[in-house]
Amino acid sequence: MSDPSITGSSLSKGDRDIDRVTMTHGAGGRAMADLIRDVFHAALGNPWLDQGNDQAALPIPEGGSLVMSTDGFVISPLFFPGGDIGSLAVHGTVNDLAMSGARPLYLSASFILEEGLPLADLRRIVQSMAGAARDAGVAVVTGDTKVVDRGKADGVFITTAGVGVTPVGLTLSGDRARPGDGIVLSGSIGDHGMAVMAQREHLGFETTIRSDSAALNGLVAAMVSAAGPHLKLMRDPTRGGLAATLNELARQSGVGMRIDEQAIVVKAEVRAACEILGLDPIHVANEGKLIAVVAPDGVPALLAAMGAHPLGREASVIGRVVADPDGRVIMETPFGGGRLIPWMAGEQLPRIC
Repeated sequence: MSDPSITGSSLSKGDRDIDRVTMTHGAGGRAMADLIRDVFHAALGNPWLDQGNDQAALPIPEGGSLVMSTDGFVISPLFFPGGDIGSLAVHGTVNDLAMSGARPLYLSASFILEEGLPLADLRRIVQSMAGAARDAGVAVVTGDTKVVDRGKADGVFITTAGVGVTPVGLTLSGDRARPGDGIVLSGSIGDHGMAVMAQREHLGFETTIRSDSAALNGLVAAMVSAAGPHLKLMRDPTRGGLAATLNELARQSGVGMRIDEQAIVVKAEVRAACEILGLDPIHVANEGKLIAVVAPDGVPALLAAMGAHPLGREASVIGRVVADPDGRVIMETPFGGGRLIPWMAGEQLPRIC
């Protein structure tokens, strides 16, 4: 995002005001400078971004480790109940940083804009991103825009990268789960994936489901403060849902997991939508939930801290880590039996992040 100081009529082409992205917005000239100033800097402005450089020199507080993450967002539709691609891009990268226990500090944002995208939609997306960043306590400090031909980007694609700092002495990693540890889930599952699916034009059903998209760094800070020495790892169950995340962690740590089906919260409207579409909620994506693996002595303090936070009020122990070199995840049913929870096969929910 280059120099915001270019003056002149806002987002104009000759004497005719334009209301859509055109190829000239990506050509490096006056139109591009106006777009950057009037859309991006107007919403995302901060001392680092406002310098107008191609990079940002940033102060880094003292901490245990510097952590970095990056992610791309290609969700369709761009707007959905509970969020949009702009807020989702912030939440996704903030949460990836937070799963290490880090305090997120700075984000970069790269926009691939499709020719013909309404500028009103772009403003709405960028303003949503700005609001999500403010709420999460992070700054978007540098970025880039490119424009591609009509039909090549489905409106807009966003890539964000983030930097954060972990507390001294805290190490969370997917290979640290051990037999006897508790598995804690912060709330209900499947909200995001089904909120997005309900907006697909060809599905033809209405629902009150809202995405759970949210920045989890505040909840994580409370968890670390209450039970940091006992925490082994955290992970947000996004693509592939709870099932994929548990299998991933079991494989990383070389353990098995036993999960209590009755302890997993699924909202009635989410369950109903999944039944209509033939989906299992444990495979459906989430964007505002986390899984924590914690030593047994830390479970009470962790649950108390999570229950006191708005994003952790439904937190519960959903299972335990067991010895199993094959890394199997077994769901214990209400009838006393057990079923193997495999990785998701194929692509159930395209374009949900």
